[in-house]
Amino acid sequence: MRTTARTTLLAAAAIPLAIATAAPASAAEATDVTYAFSVTGSTVTNTITNNTGATIGCTTSLAAAPGGVLPPLDDIMRSGQALYQQDDIPPGTTTQSVTDVPDGSYVALASCGREGTDPAMWVSNYPGIEQYLVQFPMTAYTVQQASTVVTVPSVDPAPPAAALVPDLSELGTLFGS
Repeated sequence: MRTTARTTLLAAAAIPLAIATAAPASAAEATDVTYAFSVTGSTVTNTITNNTGATIGCTTSLAAAPGGVLPPLDDIMRSGQALYQQDDIPPGTTTQSVTDVPDGSYVALASCGREGTDPAMWVSNYPGIEQYLVQFPMTAYTVQQASTVVTVPSVDPAPPAAALVPDLSELGTLFGS
């Protein structure tokens, strides 16, 4: 029951941990998984490098970051994240994208994990996250790429090029001549 409560707590925190069942793998290390977040238009992408030698379950999620400031962890834990992408990630480099993100500032979070003979998880670093990770019965690492505040800009479409240059042939009409 206690393990269920712990799992529910972290899941509610919306640092969803999708753990893939994998074949036995080598001993886990902190540097086995890395993250790199980027924004293009209304899409937030996480480039995940998986050097574990096995398929792992990963989730990239977004939480509101009002004013572009990293919110306190407890705020993230209470409100969770509704914007996320969850996939099995094979060894190598893979991208995971959260699409159709509304304009605003968000903290980008990521977590990956595996079960088996050497269960482990890798969570993007966040101030205070260690107090939650110690509750899991597996090795947990904070990934050096910390949770990052990203901004999905509101971009107005550019006007057509013709609208930028006035038609000077009609200059006399503009001044009433």
